Amino acid sequence: MMKPRITVIGSINMDLVTKTKRVPQRGETVLGDSFFTIPGGKGANQAVAAARLGAEVDFIGCVGDDSFGQELTKNLLNEGIKVEFIETIPVTSSGIASITLSEGDNSIMVVPGANYFLTPDIVEKNETVIAESNILLLQLEIPIESVSKAVSLAKKHNVKVILNPAPIQNLPIGLVSQIDYFTPNEHEKEQLFSSFEMTAKEKERLQRKCIITQGAKGVTIFHDSEKLIEGYKMQIVDTTGAGDTFNGAFAYSLSIGKNLEEACRFANAAAAISVTKLGAQGGMPNRKEVEKLLERDF
Repeated sequence: MMKPRITVIGSINMDLVTKTKRVPQRGETVLGDSFFTIPGGKGANQAVAAARLGAEVDFIGCVGDDSFGQELTKNLLNEGIKVEFIETIPVTSSGIASITLSEGDNSIMVVPGANYFLTPDIVEKNETVIAESNILLLQLEIPIESVSKAVSLAKKHNVKVILNPAPIQNLPIGLVSQIDYFTPNEHEKEQLFSSFEMTAKEKERLQRKCIITQGAKGVTIFHDSEKLIEGYKMQIVDTTGAGDTFNGAFAYSLSIGKNLEEACRFANAAAAISVTKLGAQGGMPNRKEVEKLLERDF
């Protein structure tokens, strides 16, 4: 059986994680407990999730001309992802996320770096890659103009588009009309709907495209009527990357011909497994692991 082809266009970051007993006050220095680096970025995370499940994944993105850029590209290559469409931007740092873990919570500061050099021209240069895909998967950690260009190219070639609207921002109504599926959480869904004036019919049309992620509770869909697809209760180690796992798995499941409800159940299971290990990519499962968890429903 041929592997489904998924193109992911998005961010690629190095997560710089510090664990400490408490966050320092302004002007204060404290000793941390540990420090480690983990490959991340919503785009890269979602690409890894789809690849581990069995998709053929092409990644379009940008890294800096630095050691992080080399390491991040190598990590994707090791996951079986095609990296020849990743551009190295000279005299620019790779994107990073500085994460502090303390007292069961986290604070995050993202520096986009090379991710903001992913221009519409770079997207257009890779039109053939998009055209040959079953699914195009996008997020909002790159310039919105580049997202719009990618969507217009996908529609030109009748390629289905999934947009994970995170971090949430106001979207052009023309872009919204071209998306096949949105995967916001509850907060992102509220902002998405308040971004612009819509008629009742336009709101209904947008709602039918939304898959609302709700953590362990599951996801809500509105295809024929509002329906909750229940999630799984798991022993939680780290919820980082669960949403990205859901998106990669949702794209994969749709690309192999599953209907909306089946795709959501599959993605719920993949996301549930991902929280049982440390790191955004650390717990992302393969297809056999997901199918084993799904068997619990029968």
